[in-house]
Amino acid sequence: MPQRAGVPKAGQRRRLALLAVPGPVGRGRHFARQALEDWGWADADTLTDDILLIVSELLANACIHGGGPRELVLTASQEGLRVEVLDHETTLPSPRPPHLTTAPGGHGLHIVARLSERWGAHPHAGGKSVWAELGAARLLSREPAGPGLTGSPAGRGAAPAV
Repeated sequence: MPQRAGVPKAGQRRRLALLAVPGPVGRGRHFARQALEDWGWADADTLTDDILLIVSELLANACIHGGGPRELVLTASQEGLRVEVLDHETTLPSPRPPHLTTAPGGHGLHIVARLSERWGAHPHAGGKSVWAELGAARLLSREPAGPGLTGSPAGRGAAPAV
């Protein structure tokens, strides 16, 4: 595959440890914005806002339901961007049915599903990893999520995700 402008030549990964860090959501957003800028994917546009909202939702869910986030991992490659949050809880997340847009709370998974192309979760020693992915074509075209863009069941495997 030929190298395209704005896409890292080889996979790049950034990790932010979040154990006992005050304000992990804000810190994670700042970290993600810096990585996007370094990779040439950050502008003052809707797509950047979508990515930062995914980061916020995954970190907030880890704070509320996962015993706190352990680490934020951003992976950029020719395939796209993967946002991953590791936390302390082994229970896999699932959306709250029914999703009531007028009720408070319970929107995080639905937001992540709407803004990402694939998302999922898997347990690991001492907790779980919850991730969301955006494809390179969307990143390069700078297009925000459309109304039909939801989490892919194939991307989730056996485990629903945040």
